[in-house]
Parts: sequence; structure tokens; C-alpha cells
Amino acid sequence: MTKNLLALALATAACVAYAPSADAAYQAGDWVARIGLGSVEPKSDNGTLAGTLDLEIENDWKPTLALSYFLTDHIAAQVLAAWPFEHDYKLNGADSGNFTHLPPTVTFQYHFNPAGPFNFYVGAGLNYTFVYDEEIAIPGADLSLDNSFGFAAEIGAEYFLNDNWSLGAQIWWVDIDSDAELDGADIGTANVDPIVYGIDLAYKF
Repeated sequence: MTKNLLALALATAACVAYAPSADAAYQAGDWVARIGLGSVEPKSDNGTLAGTLDLEIENDWKPTLALSYFLTDHIAAQVLAAWPFEHDYKLNGADSGNFTHLPPTVTFQYHFNPAGPFNFYVGAGLNYTFVYDEEIAIPGADLSLDNSFGFAAEIGAEYFLNDNWSLGAQIWWVDIDSDAELDGADIGTANVDPIVYGIDLAYKF
């Protein structure tokens, strides 16, 4: 109990010591730019292709960039972009190829404590994933994966370093399902549906 009270006291003291100014708060009309890293981790079961080939899509991480605009003190619209992600994949456990995708995502967020120093938010919106540079380890074969349109959701937290800068972390879930064709014939759907983990440094202007 004493240890718990001490930890609570230290946390309270840290928040009081921070004492953010009014300028640290998010307000309607603010823009926030975020730069960071994102790790796209597809779900474990990515579907079956050609009836017998179990698909397993591997993880990748890349730099991310997001831009938010506060419609009110609590509600913001955000566009998330990233450097293209490249995923190797396996069929029935064997390395079989790779593909690249670019997943721009638009969400509307609700920020619970925009005045800081700790802010938490949730968001929901839509994702459109561009898929290209598909490769498959079959000589002469042509693999094609369709673009995907689906739902996206996120939760995030951040700590204000000063009036303009903050450090944050987020988790997204994105609905990405891509129909696959091999030499023009339908062979099934790649169910990517990743969890995306992100960290970032944000600047308010």
C-alpha cells in the first residue's frame, strides 16, 4: 500500500510540476503534424489461395507521417500516410514472394484530455490500400492483388513535452482484404487485416 501511495504521489507531483500553459492545449483550428514509425503486423490467418495454399503474410515497419486538424477542442480529422510497406509471404510455409502496399487512412478522433499533459484519444474512419509490385516464386507466372477499401479504428496516447511538442503511441486496426489473381484466374482473397503499432513525435502549429 505504501509503495502504491508513493507511486501515486510521484505521478501527481510530476503532473503538477509540468503545469502546461494554455498554449499547450489543443484547440479548434490547430494543426498537428506527426512523424514516426509504424509496424504493420498482419493477422495470423491470411486466408487460403487456389484452394490448398495457406497464406502467411509477414510483418514490416516503415516511417509514418500524419496531419491532423482540430475541428473542435476535442475532435480532430487526421490523414495518415507512410512510406510503402513491403511484405514477404509464405504459401504452405514456404517463402513464395512479396508485395508492396501504400495504406492512406482518414480518421476522425475524439481527444479526451486535449489540455494535457497526458492526452488519450480514439478514432475511426476509412482506409484505401494501394497494392503493387506483386511477386510470386513461380517462373513466368503473373500475380495480381487488388486494391482494398475498408474500415479503420485507432487508439492513442501522448505526452506534451512543451507548448508545441509531444510524444505519442498508437494502435490501429485496419480492414485490408485483397482479391488475388494468378495469370488472370481468381485464386482467392488475401485477408491482411493488420494491427499497426506506431510511435511518433508531434508538433502543433
